Amino acid sequence: MPVLRNIKLTLSYDGTDFNGWQHQKGLRTVQGVLEDALDKIFPSYSRLVSAGRTDAGVHALGQVVNFFTPASMETGSIKRALNSLLPEDVYVRSAEDVEPGFHARFMAESKTYVYIIDTAVDMNPFIRKYALQVSGSLDIRGMEIAAGALVGEHDFSSFMGSGSSVKTVTRKVFVSTVFVKGSRVYYIIRGSGFLRHMVRNIVGTLIKVGQAKIDPEDIVYIMNARDRTKAGPTAPPQGLYLLGVSY
Repeated sequence: MPVLRNIKLTLSYDGTDFNGWQHQKGLRTVQGVLEDALDKIFPSYSRLVSAGRTDAGVHALGQVVNFFTPASMETGSIKRALNSLLPEDVYVRSAEDVEPGFHARFMAESKTYVYIIDTAVDMNPFIRKYALQVSGSLDIRGMEIAAGALVGEHDFSSFMGSGSSVKTVTRKVFVSTVFVKGSRVYYIIRGSGFLRHMVRNIVGTLIKVGQAKIDPEDIVYIMNARDRTKAGPTAPPQGLYLLGVSY
């Protein structure tokens, strides 16, 4: 009986034309196009397991998935074969054999996201799908103070989108910081896991801080309120990128 191999893939994708990661009947998803490519290469393989789901319009530089297959194809050949079949907005960065117990979701220790805001006075049509354009200056110091207050283990239900069915709303944030390069404002967050729309809801709140509509110190009150209505709006998806997953 052939030995089942556990294959780990690291992917990058432009989320613009996808209805998110997870397979949805009749809709174009990253999982769907990846499975279409795998169907052409392997006579049999297990269902894909991903480190997490990204929403429609969200991009990834380091999404991780794994699957089992009895095929003997060398991992370098797997990468090349997949990239020859995948559309231009998805790319397999690496393919590797991992131990049988590896699970892309349950073994993830942390995930890192970045959100990009462009504050140039003149709107740039060429970046509209890859950054949120907020014309005018933001109070970066205030945003830094508010972002830093999120570090630690907290109840993040004030930043959770509706429709979530998670067992616990407590998450641990290791890094939450803001930095600027030119007209771009970058928000980086690394945590043990994230609630539905959590990062985008945090960003929407930080932008309100940057616009002096919310005091930086109020971020703690908002978080402790455990009330979604106290936080800012949900930032749109195009500025959000899954940078990577740590194991």
